[in-house]
Amino acid sequence: MSAIAILGTGMAAAGASYRLRGEKHSCVLYDKRTYSGGHTATVHWPDGFSFDFGPHVSFTKDERVRELFASAVDGAYEEKKYNLNNYWQGHWIVHPVQTNLYGLPPEVITNIVLSFVEEEKKPLGKLDNYAEWLIAGYGKVMAETFPMAYTAKYHTTPAENLTTDWIGPRMYRPTLEEVLMGALSPKVPNVHYVQSFRYPTHGGFQSYIDGLRTEAEIVLGHELMRLDPAAKELTFRNGARVEYDALVSSIALPDLIPMIVGVPTEVVEAAAQLACSSVVLVNVGLGRCDISNAQLSYFYDKDVIFSRLSFPHLFTPNNAPPGCGSIQAEVYFSKKYMPMQGTPDSCIEPVIADMRRIGLIREDDKILHKSATFVEYANVIFDHDRPKALAAVHGYLDEIGVSYCGRYGDWAYLWTDDSFKSGERAAESALARL
Repeated sequence: MSAIAILGTGMAAAGASYRLRGEKHSCVLYDKRTYSGGHTATVHWPDGFSFDFGPHVSFTKDERVRELFASAVDGAYEEKKYNLNNYWQGHWIVHPVQTNLYGLPPEVITNIVLSFVEEEKKPLGKLDNYAEWLIAGYGKVMAETFPMAYTAKYHTTPAENLTTDWIGPRMYRPTLEEVLMGALSPKVPNVHYVQSFRYPTHGGFQSYIDGLRTEAEIVLGHELMRLDPAAKELTFRNGARVEYDALVSSIALPDLIPMIVGVPTEVVEAAAQLACSSVVLVNVGLGRCDISNAQLSYFYDKDVIFSRLSFPHLFTPNNAPPGCGSIQAEVYFSKKYMPMQGTPDSCIEPVIADMRRIGLIREDDKILHKSATFVEYANVIFDHDRPKALAAVHGYLDEIGVSYCGRYGDWAYLWTDDSFKSGERAAESALARL
């Protein structure tokens, strides 16, 4: 019987193990942590609050994946309309901003519309970066006021430094009529690419993964230190050695490549060029649940420390004690562009202070929970170094027979369903190598 090793226990690894169910090969998942779930794990605190490693919800339109996820939790999930909003200089704005300018100062709306019209008159030329794409689609004023300001916080680098091959449906490009209607009326059609989402009723987002991996063998506390592709052997920090016939890895490429025996210097250098943001997740629990009507909020102001807030108790009430509410703030850094200063805990009080300043936390609120978690790999940064560097790294892994998957194996902007399917494809690749 051939042995297939899977490195990781997150969503992509779940996809790989799911695909390998029923195959005549042994399959074992290895994780360096003492818990499973990877970036889609959930932490259940003793005080009754539960927080995921980021605002994970499922909004896939793939009916097969929808059914898989639903069956993984025995049909016990919440299905809700996705409500999102934005905060800018004291104004709460419906999302997406570009079609919901109503309520902003008249001079701001006027300048945005004039800039939009001016840009529409220009012939569309070659767009070399994300900044040019934004200006061409929204006009200079709207682009600089909102998405370019957000990019600097969320991606930790200016929009000029990003390519456009990650955008997909994420950024809606409105018509002039839509911009005007959104400026004149508080009620316009919702053009956001996500209209509704599903989330497990109990157990946090990790419940999906746990249900998908029911037949998988999982070995925790095994941190990979050495990968010998010639001997087909894995060496872990605890001294354990494992031989494999086929290998699937969801380990982040900058971490994986230096561990490979015989890896060429140019491939190591290419992996080091791959940029990714890190995030400090600050979790706050309050003694009331009427904090926000939106499950997700975006923040554009430089003087607000967080880029985004989510409200886990609005995903399912079971993420907080009865009558309580929860907030998760995202504060971004990156090794390449904006190195982190201080510790994760040092972000807690500035986050709470800004929550008070914008009116989400009241002076008389009881703060029942506050904690901070550092996540080293958050969002892939699609800078101009990425295409060439990624081609070199993936080409090498293909040569040595390592099947890669997930957001940090594919090094792509994958949502949870994309990651699951990425794992399935990697498993197919591993089977083909056998």
